[in-house]
Amino acid sequence: QVQLVESGGALVQPGGSLRLSCVASGFTLDYYAVGWFRQAPGKEREGVSCISSRDGSTYYPDSVNGRFTISRDRAKNTVYLQMDSLKPEDTAVYYCAAVMLDACPDYGLGSPVLSEYDYWGPGTQVTVSS
Repeated sequence: QVQLVESGGALVQPGGSLRLSCVASGFTLDYYAVGWFRQAPGKEREGVSCISSRDGSTYYPDSVNGRFTISRDRAKNTVYLQMDSLKPEDTAVYYCAAVMLDACPDYGLGSPVLSEYDYWGPGTQVTVSS
């Protein structure tokens, strides 16, 4: 079965850290750029990072730059999102998506056009609260 599945979401206190995982099955992520996106209640989905397929270039919006790190493990067919110094405004459902391009459309920044990606995961909930 061809799918992406996210995991690692949890309830964490402000200032804490989480690592999200995006595991692909049924296809290899080697040829895909992978983005992480999030959607809070009542808000549009927004990009928080992208990693390119060829050279591993990474892209982040200002809101998470310096706090979030995207990486990939080709042997495990997995892309990670390390999130540090978490803030309450980071609370959202987090999604990963893959597209067979070198880079995400618009480098994964802003609101994505869902149909521009080949695969989406079902999402994982991240809640930052004391």
